[in-house]
Amino acid sequence: MKAFMPPHQSDAGATPAAGEARRSRYARTPSEYAVHILLDGGHREEVRFKSLDEFRQWYGQEVAPKVTSEELVKVPMKTGQGEFMVVRPAKINGIRVEPVYSSSVDRY
Repeated sequence: MKAFMPPHQSDAGATPAAGEARRSRYARTPSEYAVHILLDGGHREEVRFKSLDEFRQWYGQEVAPKVTSEELVKVPMKTGQGEFMVVRPAKINGIRVEPVYSSSVDRY
């Protein structure tokens, strides 16, 4: 009869120790982030950012300091057609950030 060997921490089925989070051996990283801007009047706009840091930088420099302002702020659009959007920070009701996972097959 084979002796019982407890699973190692690197095993996929290993039980994490107290206080540790279980990590997948095949952890995925988002290829981009979809930012949903919820505006007054029920309007919704979606903007894509390549990284979470890029979104944080835009939000921290453009939106957060002018949160009660009626002044227009430019929202970066990643389209090749020269499209742009401006919003009034005071009219933003909420922002939802969603990681987008896409495989190499989806990109082509």
